[in-house]
Amino acid sequence: MPNISETYLENRWRVQPNHANNYGTVHGGNVMKWMDELGAMSAMRFAGEPCVTASIDRMDFHRPIPTGEVVVIESFVFDEGRSSVNVHLRATRENPRTGDQEMTTESQFVFVAIDEDGSPVSVPDLTVEGERCRELRERALDWREDHPGNGQNGD
Repeated sequence: MPNISETYLENRWRVQPNHANNYGTVHGGNVMKWMDELGAMSAMRFAGEPCVTASIDRMDFHRPIPTGEVVVIESFVFDEGRSSVNVHLRATRENPRTGDQEMTTESQFVFVAIDEDGSPVSVPDLTVEGERCRELRERALDWREDHPGNGQNGD
């Protein structure tokens, strides 16, 4: 059975002018797209099957990310249903010269594992092994508790 650490992924995107709005900061839609792509990879690593986005929970953008800075996104599975996979995502802005980071947004996405015909398939049970796994899961559950109605399994 997969554990949380096995689903943990982190990726970086440098904000280019084609990612920016009229204010010289990244479009929120680009951040959402990058979160969706990385979240799907975590879900597929967990499920061992293709996964599609079922829902995206509340997304608050706390601060802008200017052109030239880096968007760092971390993703991990923290819960599962029969065929659904709950993924916690956090985006931060990073200064490429210093490595200093500030959290910009956080959300939870639900993905559904599917077969070749696009029908939902069962996913394995998630295991929580070790202190790092417990800390990540607790962070995700705390976020869900602070945002009622979000992050619920679809099945």
